[in-house]
Amino acid sequence: MRIEEILSKALKQVNNDRYILSLAVGQRADELSKGAKPLIDGEQTKNMKYTDIAIKEIASGLLIIDC
Repeated sequence: MRIEEILSKALKQVNNDRYILSLAVGQRADELSKGAKPLIDGEQTKNMKYTDIAIKEIASGLLIIDC
């Protein structure tokens, strides 16, 4: 899936609010950098950046963001 499609799905999860999405991605990326386990398949995440993992988690509905 292309990054544009993933971002579109992630934006829908936060009612198209880019500010909330950026805060959520930043906070989740920080958690991942401190050792939190990714919620998506581990094999997929080997060569991904923390922000990409966070966006994918939000887009797939694994992280619920209260708006």
